[in-house]
Amino acid sequence: MRRREEKRMASDKNTSKGALSRTRALVQVLKYIGRYRILVGVSLILAAFTVVLTLYVPILTGEAVDVLIGKGMVDFQAVYAILIKIGIAVAATAAAQWLMSTCNNHITYRVVKDIREDAFRKIQELPLKYLDSHAYGEIVSRVVADVDTFADGLLMGFTQLFTGVLTIGGTLIFMLITNVPIALVVVCITPVSFLAARFIATRTYSMFKLQSETRGEQTALIEEMIGNQKIVKSFSRENAVREQFGEINERLKKCSLDAVFFSSLTNPCTRFVNSLVYAGVGIFGAFLAIRGGISVGRLSCFLSYANQYTKPFNEISGVVTELQNALACAGRIFELTGEEPQTPDLGDALTLTDARGNVSLEDVSFSYVPERELIRNFNLSVKPGQRIAIVGPTGCGKTTVINLLMRFYDVDSGRICVDGTDIRNITRGSLRTSYGMVLQETWLKTGTIRENLSIGKPDATMEEVEQAARAAHAHSFIRRLPKGYDTVISEDGGSLSQGQKQLLCIARVMLCLPPMLILDEATSSIDTRTELKIQNAFAKMMEGRTSFIVAHRLSTIREADVILVMRDGNIVEQGDHKTLLAKDGFYAKLYKSQFEG
Repeated sequence: MRRREEKRMASDKNTSKGALSRTRALVQVLKYIGRYRILVGVSLILAAFTVVLTLYVPILTGEAVDVLIGKGMVDFQAVYAILIKIGIAVAATAAAQWLMSTCNNHITYRVVKDIREDAFRKIQELPLKYLDSHAYGEIVSRVVADVDTFADGLLMGFTQLFTGVLTIGGTLIFMLITNVPIALVVVCITPVSFLAARFIATRTYSMFKLQSETRGEQTALIEEMIGNQKIVKSFSRENAVREQFGEINERLKKCSLDAVFFSSLTNPCTRFVNSLVYAGVGIFGAFLAIRGGISVGRLSCFLSYANQYTKPFNEISGVVTELQNALACAGRIFELTGEEPQTPDLGDALTLTDARGNVSLEDVSFSYVPERELIRNFNLSVKPGQRIAIVGPTGCGKTTVINLLMRFYDVDSGRICVDGTDIRNITRGSLRTSYGMVLQETWLKTGTIRENLSIGKPDATMEEVEQAARAAHAHSFIRRLPKGYDTVISEDGGSLSQGQKQLLCIARVMLCLPPMLILDEATSSIDTRTELKIQNAFAKMMEGRTSFIVAHRLSTIREADVILVMRDGNIVEQGDHKTLLAKDGFYAKLYKSQFEG
């Protein structure tokens, strides 16, 4: 309970740090896009080519209108020539747009691939305290759902933003060349559209950010409930969980509706301004045409330009809305990739080989959160080959000591040494390879039984794998599986019982036979008869190896060389089983409560 409370406090602290700003998120996105600047350049050239051809078609249309005016004055030969030009321009535009879309797809999904790889790599580099203080489902939501949303916004941005901006600029230049007074009418009305889009965009970013965070909270709850469905049903928590999900779902609905409502205002507002532009061009141009200041064909060309000029504003306003959502999601992703990684190994760190198993803890102090001290001035000296049992009530720090030995966490003060070397001066990889670890919680991966057993020794022969399985008393049930050692299991073990999964984890360690062992309630899910056999196998395996045994069932540690009795982060008693019973202290009370109660 204490550990869970500490993790929740750390989570609240991390949540309060705030999100990555929109500007920083945009800078990070541009850095990823910059890796593919050649493709971006090609996309821009194709966009410009598309815009030029698109703007050339209204000129041809205007020329066609001018040669059609007047009864009996239609120049069909000129019309046919213009139609051929229009057909060539349209075909070339279609080809350029297809190539541009292909480039944009490549850019978008390569950027997404890079971001996901960086995010997954960062998860491997993050210290365990980060993973312990964040809901797994929320992290998954960032890497999967947020990246997908970001990809949609980025693809729309590439597809429409480049073309839209170039269309606006190109159309304006063509209009200025064609007729300056009418072009000035367009220029004077245009800023209203920019102001409307900007006003809405600045207010939707925070809404989309809240939507993304709430969606992550919902994903975390779903992941937690699916993984712990047996506990939910055992304690009849279905209604409470439904209420909790309903509350989160209601908040997600509200923030999603707010974001969609305000973002949906962009398109009608810009369309209204665009209609003003079109009407202004039509009215002003009509007066000019009446006075002979512009031909009807030129006016029709100008009206086409006005329509093409205003159309990108509608598209860009939609793109801006999507980009707000994309940047909000990108900000959450970059918060993850921007987290401080675990302290890297020192450049001259020692690679531990053939460890003798001499372990010492000197004045070690540690706490998960600064507000609550857990281990204080902890001292322990272990000789090679000794079996050290660690016992005590829940929350006294037994598993924390294991975390410190494996360097899943670094000590706040003091030091831990292996063979006389501070473990902070040893590479993490070689330190952890020197330990064999069997925990109460089993861990399996999707793959065959053989692949699961040989994780620590991939080059093990089939004979070695079977020998380890026999030693762990797992061979008999493995042989009864449909394909024996080639049976594929899922990460949760599929149809295997909890005891069978634990036997596989024990066999995995017996295959590696590292110089030091950590057994944290290693037989908690195994029946008493099999446990006795496993204890005999463990006894053989531990011969000559330094072993740390965490146990609640005190019958399993009677033969330990030294028993450490922990309470509130301190060693309160120390000695072998008989000595501690003779003292009639805290250990004796624990022992009698199990066997004489």
